[in-house]
Amino acid sequence: MGVKNLWDILESCKKTLPLQHLQNKRLCVDLSCWLIQFQQACRSPVRLKEKLYLKSLFHRLRALIALNCDLIFVADGAIPSIKLSTYRRRLGSSLEVTREDTNMQNMTSLRRNMGSEFSCMIKEAKVLGLALGIPCLDGVEEAEAQCAALNLESLCDGCFTSDSDIFLFGARTVYRDIYLGEGGYVICYDMADIEGRLGFGRHSLIALSLLLGSDYSRGVNGFGPETACQLVKSIGEDNILQNVKSEGSAFAKKLTNASKRTVRAICIADKENIMSYKQHMATNGKKLGTKDDFLQVVDAYLKPKCHLPDSKAVQSVTTPHPFLRARLQEICAKSFGWSPVKTDEYILPKIAERDLRRFASLRNVLSECGENISLNTLPVPCPVSAIVKLRKVRGRECFEVSWHAMDGLQSSVVSADLVKCACPEKLSEFMERKIIGNKRNKRALRPKRDTRKADLTELYTQLQDLLLDKEPESHILPFTSQVLPGASLSGVGPEVIDLSSPSPSSLRPCKIIKSDKVAYPEVILIDLCESDTDVTPKHDRKARELRSFTDSIQRDLH
Repeated sequence: MGVKNLWDILESCKKTLPLQHLQNKRLCVDLSCWLIQFQQACRSPVRLKEKLYLKSLFHRLRALIALNCDLIFVADGAIPSIKLSTYRRRLGSSLEVTREDTNMQNMTSLRRNMGSEFSCMIKEAKVLGLALGIPCLDGVEEAEAQCAALNLESLCDGCFTSDSDIFLFGARTVYRDIYLGEGGYVICYDMADIEGRLGFGRHSLIALSLLLGSDYSRGVNGFGPETACQLVKSIGEDNILQNVKSEGSAFAKKLTNASKRTVRAICIADKENIMSYKQHMATNGKKLGTKDDFLQVVDAYLKPKCHLPDSKAVQSVTTPHPFLRARLQEICAKSFGWSPVKTDEYILPKIAERDLRRFASLRNVLSECGENISLNTLPVPCPVSAIVKLRKVRGRECFEVSWHAMDGLQSSVVSADLVKCACPEKLSEFMERKIIGNKRNKRALRPKRDTRKADLTELYTQLQDLLLDKEPESHILPFTSQVLPGASLSGVGPEVIDLSSPSPSSLRPCKIIKSDKVAYPEVILIDLCESDTDVTPKHDRKARELRSFTDSIQRDLH
């Protein structure tokens, strides 16, 4: 839970960022919070038996691995003594411990039940994470406290959790929710925004927890979010905890006396809380909590029990861990019933994309240092061997690329921006091949010239010229109709020449019929005379020569 109503108070500082914002970051994950989210999404016993929570975790990790997120799982350790009463109250235990019944200083932290159903889910998540190269750090007590300690020491760039008290432990950047798929995004809160917009630092947030209630305290009756915020602001970040340490339970009463005008302005909207607060103050001030109780809460937030930054446990999880392909195939086969091929189809493209992002990050660092090293001389080989083709995925420009030495993965689709950043040389090679290929395609589509048709056209032209030259010398051509192939006598046809006439004195001009429906000029020779009785030997010889010429053209056509 964290601090009561704190997420509502911080609503104005919430930022919705695209999923790409997480790329190349090291992030700590409060593992219990993620599994609780998945468990609530599949509440039926059947879905729990099918391990849908573990499958949901796998797909979330795939998306973050593709963004080259360096993840660290953090699991809860023992239950802090100061949280035992809250823990047992949530479980509905009859052994609930209250501050009135037990001295908190005499209590010790309680080990968790490692045989519970939820603890078994945590174990499965750890095993899956290790197969994917994600280590797990078991916290001393609170997981969110350990995440905040790593973030405060700049050992990670942010923390994933839904517990709002992580800010009280010192976290600077917190990611509350993550949404995958098309248009994926994350919900982010930054401590710099909280300090700048609301005026609340870490000490002020701890004071709010004392008034509103948290995992470590029940709060003060009569204080709602607006009242508590106004009263804490009236004292300020630098002095608020000094007042708490020096005055204990009287801290709340003093705040009220010092801010009567503020309380009167707020009581119109919060009458029930103010009346409850007055009744509670009238009965017994000690019920607000003793001075020692307040100090214990403050110390629990300022000095949580965590692994130190230079400890072996922290150093172990901050070093790279390998991806165990065979182990992952075994886990997916046992938990989801997947074949090794199906498991590879899910994870190998994401691993390849992660490696490409790492390669792009390396080139970017070298470029910022002024080192312009060519692709072939880099100490790390480029994961992409070649760009295959251009693709469109949900309207985004992508490339299908072939991979080099990627556990049997031949090709997959990655964003065009990533390829341009990681290996622009490969993109240049692809564009050159594409240009050459387009030229070849244009040549292949260009129609070939029909040389045979051109030669025949020239022959027909020569034949026509010859006939026109010979016509004045003869009055009758002694041969019957000669029709060249492709000619038609019906309707509008190819070019027709009348070469016959009854006598030289009655010679008629040639009839020429032209047609645009043929691909090349054709000639039809028609003998219009009814008899050939007047043919002279001279004309007969020339006719035979002309007939022989036309016969040779017919043979060529056939």
